[in-house]
Amino acid sequence: MTDELILDNFMPYRLARLSSTVSQTVARAYDKQFGLSIPEWRVIAILGRHPGLSAVEVAEQTFLDKVAVSRAVSKLIKAGRIDRQFADADRRRSILNLSEKGREVHDGVAALALAFERELLEGLSDDEVAGFNAVMDRLLEKVRDL
Repeated sequence: MTDELILDNFMPYRLARLSSTVSQTVARAYDKQFGLSIPEWRVIAILGRHPGLSAVEVAEQTFLDKVAVSRAVSKLIKAGRIDRQFADADRRRSILNLSEKGREVHDGVAALALAFERELLEGLSDDEVAGFNAVMDRLLEKVRDL
């Protein structure tokens, strides 16, 4: 550790760079095969795992801002990939679910994502992957406490 800030060695910067590079790389494949942007595939992924969420809940789950989620939801509804219903008690709250077409896209995206992850981690041992995951979990816990 040093008192000098060298951006290329600064862990938060390196994590952001890694995350952005990985997301952009896999996003090109999602766009090419399914015509999806990063926010759109994140919405589909979350609704595939947690159906019946509101747009606000989707934003919380995807770590995207509400505007990005709103745009993605609008495009996905227009494309027939998600359905929106309104809550009986609060007509302002919408409930989002994948349509049949959206479920098919979800399954295709999931297969592509898992194949990408396997390729990305190829060459790392099981212990290295487990260690990396453990470090990420510990850093997430720590940052929540800061």
